[in-house]
Amino acid sequence: MGTGRTTQRDQASGHSRRKLLRAGALLALGGAAVPLTGCDLFDRDDQPAPPPDPLRPMVDESLALAAAYRTSATAHPELADRLGPIAEAHTAHATELARVIGVALPSTVAAAPSAEPATDPAGALAALRRLEKTAQQSATAACAAAPAERAALLGSITAARATHQEALK
Repeated sequence: MGTGRTTQRDQASGHSRRKLLRAGALLALGGAAVPLTGCDLFDRDDQPAPPPDPLRPMVDESLALAAAYRTSATAHPELADRLGPIAEAHTAHATELARVIGVALPSTVAAAPSAEPATDPAGALAALRRLEKTAQQSATAACAAAPAERAALLGSITAARATHQEALK
């Protein structure tokens, strides 16, 4: 024997008219409710993307400084021993800053158009000193605006840039 209601006529499992009407009403009500709740899928107020981290320019600046030092060292091989460690220091600063803000370093760094080394070693050193002075000022400003957990790192970068200026004299 079957497990549901059967009709008297053919003894086949079937549905009563009442069940069909109830199911139709539920479908009609459910069908009306789905579009109402579905509207939110397309009308969301997405939050705008967060602004870039204020230290991102410091990463880029450190990478640009490292590239300027490497360019000058290549143009003036007699300065390579002097400029190489400073370039490495700027790369280390960029690496640590990138770690702090959670970004990956680019695989290649485009040198700034003004990063063309001077034709003589003394001119190259003077140009690098000017770059370091500008970079020290930006690091000082970033340090002053940074929260305490970042200030120590920025303070050490500022001090390193001041030391680099002295090393280039």
